[in-house]
Amino acid sequence: MLALAVTKRLPGFTLAVEWRAAEPVVALFGPSGAGKTLTLQCLSGLLRPDSGRIVLNERVFFDGAAGVNLPPPARRLGYVFQGYALFPHLTVAENIAFGLKGLPRGRRLERTAAVIDRLGLGGLERRYPRELSGGQQQRVALGRALAVDPDLLLLDEPLSALDAPLRRQLREELGHTLREWGKAAVLVTHDLEEAYQLADRIVVYESGRVLQAAPKSELLWQPTSAEVARLIGIRNLLHGTVVKATPEIVQLEWRGQTLEAVNSPSRSFLPRPGTGLTFFVRPEYARLIRKDRSGPDPGRHMNMMEGEIVSELDQGTTWLLFFRLSAPGPPSQGTYDLEIEVPKLVYEILEIDRDRHWQLSVHRGSIQVLPA
Repeated sequence: MLALAVTKRLPGFTLAVEWRAAEPVVALFGPSGAGKTLTLQCLSGLLRPDSGRIVLNERVFFDGAAGVNLPPPARRLGYVFQGYALFPHLTVAENIAFGLKGLPRGRRLERTAAVIDRLGLGGLERRYPRELSGGQQQRVALGRALAVDPDLLLLDEPLSALDAPLRRQLREELGHTLREWGKAAVLVTHDLEEAYQLADRIVVYESGRVLQAAPKSELLWQPTSAEVARLIGIRNLLHGTVVKATPEIVQLEWRGQTLEAVNSPSRSFLPRPGTGLTFFVRPEYARLIRKDRSGPDPGRHMNMMEGEIVSELDQGTTWLLFFRLSAPGPPSQGTYDLEIEVPKLVYEILEIDRDRHWQLSVHRGSIQVLPA
C-alpha cells in the first residue's frame, strides 16, 4: 500500500495532492505542468515537501509533523528518468552496476550479470549507450533501477522521447518487464493509452491537484466530473436538463429530444427536474439504423434521433462521422451534435459516402450521466 498526501509550494505553482493505492502499478496522468514529476521527486526524496506524509507498506518516507524525511538511498527506490539518463561514458554493465557500489565486488558482479541475463542484454555488456537501440537503452535504464532490488519503481515518462511506432513496441516490453519482475511502480505519463496499458490504477492530475484516483476500468466509464472527462479525451460531452429522475433512470431534455439514461451509480441524490446536468455518449455506441430492414426494433433501438452527416474523418480502420440533428436550434458542438464512430466495413456496406440522412439510436446504458 502506498499512501501520499503532500503539499509543496514553488514560485507560481502549488502542489497539493493526496491519493493512495494498493494496486501494483499506478499511473499519474495529466497534462504537462500538472505536478506529476514533482510528485515523483517528493516520493523519491529528491525534493522535500513543505508538509504531509508519504508511507509505503508501513514504512514512513516522509512525515512533516514528525520531522521524518528519509534520504533517497534509505527509501529503496528505483528511478527511471525521462530519456533514460544513461551515463554515456559507462558501458551497459557499468550503468547497471552504478547503484551497487556499496556491495562487495563479487556480489556486485553477480547481481549485474543476473539483471543483464534476465533483461536479455547478454552480449551487450561492453557497449556504450550510443551503440544501443532505443529498446536496448530502455532495458539498461530499467536494469539500473531494478539492480538495487527496489521496493518501488519510479518511471518518469520513460517513453516520451520516442517516435510513435517505437513507443508502442517498447510500451509492450515495459509492461512485460513490470509484470515479470512483480515490482510496484509509479508511472508518470500524459499518454492515456500508455496509462491504460501499463497501470492498474490511474490518478488524474490537473494544476497541482488530484481530480480523481480510480481503477482504470472505473475511470473510463465513471469519471467524476466534466473536467476529468475532458482530460481523458471523452467526446460527445453534452449538457441537458433533467425531466424526471429515479434511482435507476434519468430522463433529460437535450436539443429538443427527450432521452432516457441509466442513473449514475455514484450519484448520492436524485437531480431535480429542471436542473442542468452533463452527460456523454461514446462515439462507438451511437448506432445508425439500417435502411434495408423493416424498421427500428423497439426492443433494441431507443433514444431515436434523426439528422444528417455533415462531415467525416477517415481514421484508417474506422470512420468518424459528424452528425447534426434535424431539430431546430444551434448544434451542441459548433457545427454538429454527435460524433459517431463506425468500422470501415460498416461505412462501405451502408454506403455512407453517398447517403447522408440517417436515423440513429443510443441505448440508455450508453448514455453516461456525470455526478453533479
